[in-house]
Amino acid sequence: MNEIPTYEESNSLAGKVVIVTGSSGGIGAQIARRFAEAGCSVLLNADKNRAGMDETLKHIVDSGGRAAALLADVGEPNGAEALVAEAVGRFGRVDVLVNNAGIQPLRALLEMDAVEWDKVLTTNLRGTFLCTQGASRQMIAQGGGGSIINISSIEAQTPVPNHSHYGASKAAIDNFTKAAAIELGPHGIRVNAVLPGLIDTGGLEQAWPEGVERWLKSAPLKRLGHGMDVADACLFLASPAARWITGTLLPVDGGILAQQTY
Repeated sequence: MNEIPTYEESNSLAGKVVIVTGSSGGIGAQIARRFAEAGCSVLLNADKNRAGMDETLKHIVDSGGRAAALLADVGEPNGAEALVAEAVGRFGRVDVLVNNAGIQPLRALLEMDAVEWDKVLTTNLRGTFLCTQGASRQMIAQGGGGSIINISSIEAQTPVPNHSHYGASKAAIDNFTKAAAIELGPHGIRVNAVLPGLIDTGGLEQAWPEGVERWLKSAPLKRLGHGMDVADACLFLASPAARWITGTLLPVDGGILAQQTY
């Protein structure tokens, strides 16, 4: 049996290099900031929102953290490849990948066209596959294993109207997480998923008051989620404290999935 690390070693991520896709705002920005606070070098990413990405970058750097940023479409092979290459070029290696990039449009099933369906699946699922493949190849080449964390959703398990494309993409990510954990485990690479519940990234109570009201009535912990709730779960899964955890799906939802469904 390998030597058990100390408490401090188990909870330390200092010096690790982390890629966070879709980190120009919302949950992704919170994840990136949290890893930077933990002493990691962080590569930020956005497809089009350069202003949001640069704002997150400035916050990290002004706070004494180490970060860089790259515009890239992770749903395309050259985008995912560029992201890994940038991390290695800037920081020398890749230790952690957080696949957060995703889109969540609303569209009724009977009104949805193939273009919109494909766009959601390409960004959410194909991007997760391409970045996982690229980062894991780098992790294997450099040695020392690594951690890959996929941001899924409770909608993978509890579908809702007007989200059939989104829910399908997240359900596929859950299965992909387990399959990747099996294949990459022998290389020391752990693959897990975080399933956020309803996260308030700003103005949710004003934009969707009836949904928020239903959530607060149902959730055992009686509050909305915060981006940092998701970020801290990612930090745990990336840390040595989670050294024997792989292929798991971790709901971060205030207990909503524990509710009776009939």
